Amino acid sequence: MISSDVFRGQPVLTGSRVRLEPMSSGHFDGIWPMLTDPESIRLTGTHHRFTEDEVRDWLATRQDHHDRADWAIVRAEDGEVLGEAALDELDAPNASVSFRISLVGPEVFGRGFGTEATRLAVDYAFDVAGLHRVCLEVFDFNPRAQRVYEKCGFVREGVHRDALLWEGQWHDAITMAILATDPRGESTVDGSGIVGDPA
Repeated sequence: MISSDVFRGQPVLTGSRVRLEPMSSGHFDGIWPMLTDPESIRLTGTHHRFTEDEVRDWLATRQDHHDRADWAIVRAEDGEVLGEAALDELDAPNASVSFRISLVGPEVFGRGFGTEATRLAVDYAFDVAGLHRVCLEVFDFNPRAQRVYEKCGFVREGVHRDALLWEGQWHDAITMAILATDPRGESTVDGSGIVGDPA
């Protein structure tokens, strides 16, 4: 049985090119462009348009939620915020969680940052949090993300037909998941990959 506060004390996760830092108010300037970039908005299927106050309030409360893990994806070499990653929708009795990731815009797409961030989050979910299943949805117009998830060990499980109406056109959402017993490729988190305490 997984505890409902399994993500209490969420650590920094460090890879070779990025680190995942627990989300906080200090990440606003890096996260805000992602929420206003047209391509990032389309890829996430986000109809809601956020205000600065909404985002600031959300960031300020991340440390109060121990049933989810919200990270800023930060480039290791210069500390630039590249996006966000989250493990949320915890189903504690079934040791399952959902994963989502978004990058700030096309200037950082296709460079491997999302792949490493995904591997860091998945390794943490299984090797540290002790979860059994991580699932996600990705829209049919995002084959690049589908390839990243497959590279990280996610398996396509099904399709939610016409799940998103975007600019007058319906799109399917593809469901994918990885189990703790599935192959993950190259691991990025071990005892040395977890750095410090978020406090």
